[in-house]
Amino acid sequence: MTQPAVRLSGVSRRFRRAQALDDVTLDIPANAITGLLGRNGAGKTTLMSIIAGHDRPSTGSVQVFGTDPFEDAATMSSISFVRDNQRYPDDFTLRQVLEVAPHFHAGWDAGVAEHLVHGFRLPRKTAIKKLSRGQASSLGIVLGLSSRAPLTIFDEPYLGLDATARRFFYDTLMQDYLEHPRTILVSTHLIDEMEPLLEHVVIVDEGRLVRTATADDLRGSAVTLSGTTAAVDEIAAGHSVLQRRVVGGLSSLVLETRADEELRTRAARAGAQLSPATLQDLVAAYGVERDSREGTLA
Repeated sequence: MTQPAVRLSGVSRRFRRAQALDDVTLDIPANAITGLLGRNGAGKTTLMSIIAGHDRPSTGSVQVFGTDPFEDAATMSSISFVRDNQRYPDDFTLRQVLEVAPHFHAGWDAGVAEHLVHGFRLPRKTAIKKLSRGQASSLGIVLGLSSRAPLTIFDEPYLGLDATARRFFYDTLMQDYLEHPRTILVSTHLIDEMEPLLEHVVIVDEGRLVRTATADDLRGSAVTLSGTTAAVDEIAAGHSVLQRRVVGGLSSLVLETRADEELRTRAARAGAQLSPATLQDLVAAYGVERDSREGTLA
C-alpha cells in the first residue's frame, strides 16, 4: 500500500488553558487533494502549523514523508505552507518575492508564477504591505502553486477574492495538479465551491478528529430528510441524527445513513424529501454542539 504523505499519532496541542488539538490520529494520503474542514476555532490552523513543522505537538508524533518536520531542513524544504496572514519583509514587492521564492523550492516553476500573476492582475511594483486583501491572497496562491512542493498547504487561500478570481484559482489548481500530482492540503469554508476538487476530506471540531474519508465515501454516508415533523420522526426512527432543524410543523434532519431503496420508498410514501447530504451539510452537522445533538431516535 502507498504510504501516507502525513501521519499523525495521538497529536494534542495545548496553549496554556486552551486545548487546540485533542488526541488526533490521522493519515493524509499522498498525491491527493485533501480538504481540511471545520468551523472557526476547530483547530485547523494549529493542525496545519504542526504538519508544516512550524509548531510542535504537546503530545503525540507527526511524520511528513516519514520524518518529523520540526526543525528538519530537508523535510521543511519539501513543504509550502501558505497562511491566511502570510507575512513578508517590509517594502518587498512582487518582483522581489518572485526572485527569492525559487531559492526555497527546488520545483519552482516560473511559467506557472507568470500565468498566475497575469491572471490575478497583480501589480509588480506596489509594496506588498499596500496590497488589498484579495491581492495578498492571490500572491499566496502564486507562491503555493508555483512552488510545486511535494506537500502544499493552503490556509483559507481565497480570502478577499471575488468569484472570478476564485474560479481562476480552482481551475489552475486542478490543471497543474493533474499535470504534476502532489499532496495538497487546503482548509476552506467555501465547501460547496471546492467540493468538486476534493478527493479526501478531514473534518475536525473542537480540536478533535470527527471524520476522515474519501470525498465520495463521505458524500454517501449521510442524507437530509425534510417534511412534516411527524413523518420525518417516523422515517428517522433507529437512525443516528446528526442535526435537526424545526420550523413550525416542519423538520429537516441530517441522518448518518445511506439512502437505500427502503428509505427512499418510506420517504416517498410519507411525502418527505430525501437527498444526499453535501459536505457542507456534514460539516455544519458535526459542528453542532455535542450536547444539543438528538442522538438516535428509537
